[in-house]
Amino acid sequence: MTEAEWQVVRAALPVPAWLAGRGGRPEGYCHRVMLDAIRYVVDNGVKWANLPCDFPPFRRVHAFARRWQATGLLAELHDRLRDKVRAGEGRSPDPTAAIVDSQSVRAAANVPRSTSGWDGGKKVGGRKRHVVVDCLGLVVAVLVTAASVQDRDAAVPLLTRLRELHFSIRLVWADGGYAGRLVDWAAKRLRLTLNIVKRSDDTTGFVVLPRRWVVERTLSWLMRSRRLVRDYEALPVMHEAMVLWSMTMLMSGRLAGRRPGAFSRPASRVR
Repeated sequence: MTEAEWQVVRAALPVPAWLAGRGGRPEGYCHRVMLDAIRYVVDNGVKWANLPCDFPPFRRVHAFARRWQATGLLAELHDRLRDKVRAGEGRSPDPTAAIVDSQSVRAAANVPRSTSGWDGGKKVGGRKRHVVVDCLGLVVAVLVTAASVQDRDAAVPLLTRLRELHFSIRLVWADGGYAGRLVDWAAKRLRLTLNIVKRSDDTTGFVVLPRRWVVERTLSWLMRSRRLVRDYEALPVMHEAMVLWSMTMLMSGRLAGRRPGAFSRPASRVR
């Protein structure tokens, strides 16, 4: 991280229990060094054991990343950065609309067969990450399943998680894979309006579809992180954590002014 980026991340870091006087063991390494090590893995896609010697021992770094995922500290850091980005764009921290989609990625040899499968539509064997993003393309919920799981089936726990995390969201745009009984279920059980944006049958080639381009752009952002180009995580929850780490890298860079621009869309007034 640059110094400007570290100042952004430092202000959003959760306060450890031991530092707040609530007990627990103090950290053995500086948070900046540990975060840089994790970001190195996410950005370059290396094995944990192949971390350069400049960083702390890889077992300590992996344990740090696993602990932050299990205790919710990573989600807290991610959500705080997302709120800062939304505030910088003049939007409310609580979104009212979202877009959902999925992306199948091939699995490495270490991924268990019990949590992977075959996506017959995309012809990909591995896992599928299902993401819900706000109107700026920032992730608000993520779920990783086997690639064989249909989008509408995975949407049930995903939208349930979305409702628990963000009760302010009332409208969700989706593609034709989410059509059917899911629309009525979401309206009745979760009080969510699922708006299906379908592709016209007479169109050929690439066509920008309303709202759906936002989540497609987010999926392309995730593919910039080499760790997410292929699934190397033994646990699906760690793949979800890698998605959050990737987004924290993107958001902290934007907040630090490293790559200005790009979240706003003048024509969109949905908050």
